[in-house]
Amino acid sequence: MRAIGNFLWFILGGLVMGLAWWLAGLLAFISIIGIPWGKACFVIGTFTFFPFGQQAISRRELTGRDDIGTGALGLVGNVLWFVFAGVWLAIGHVMAAVANFVTIIGIPFAIQHLKLAGIALAPIGQTVVTNEVADAARRDGARVQVDNLRR
Repeated sequence: MRAIGNFLWFILGGLVMGLAWWLAGLLAFISIIGIPWGKACFVIGTFTFFPFGQQAISRRELTGRDDIGTGALGLVGNVLWFVFAGVWLAIGHVMAAVANFVTIIGIPFAIQHLKLAGIALAPIGQTVVTNEVADAARRDGARVQVDNLRR
C-alpha cells in the first residue's frame, strides 16, 4: 500500500515539491554559511519525494537530548530559514494541498502537503525516520516522562 501511495504522491505533487526543496538546498549551498540549511533541504526534499511510511521528527524527541539544531542556534536558524525560504516552500505545499483537496482521491495527499508545509516553516532540528522508529521514540519519551513524574 505504501508503494502505491508513494507512486501516486510522486505524480500528484511530490516530484515538483521535492525538486523545489532540492533547488532551495542548492541555493543554500552556494553560500558557505547556508550549508546547514542546504543539508536540511536535501533531507526533507528526499522525504518529500516519497513520504508515506516515514515521518519527520525532532532530533530531541528521537535522541532524548539537545544538539546544535534543537537548541538556541537551531531556533535562530529556523527564524532565518523562515524569512528567506521557508515561507515560499510552505506556500508551494499549501497550493498543492488545495489542488489535491479539490479531488476526493487527493485528500490524503493534501493532508501530507499540509504536514510538509509545517515542516517547511522550521526544518532545522528535524530528521526523517520510518514510522516505526518515530513511534518507538515517542513511546520511549513518554516512558521517561512517566518515570520522572513518579519520582
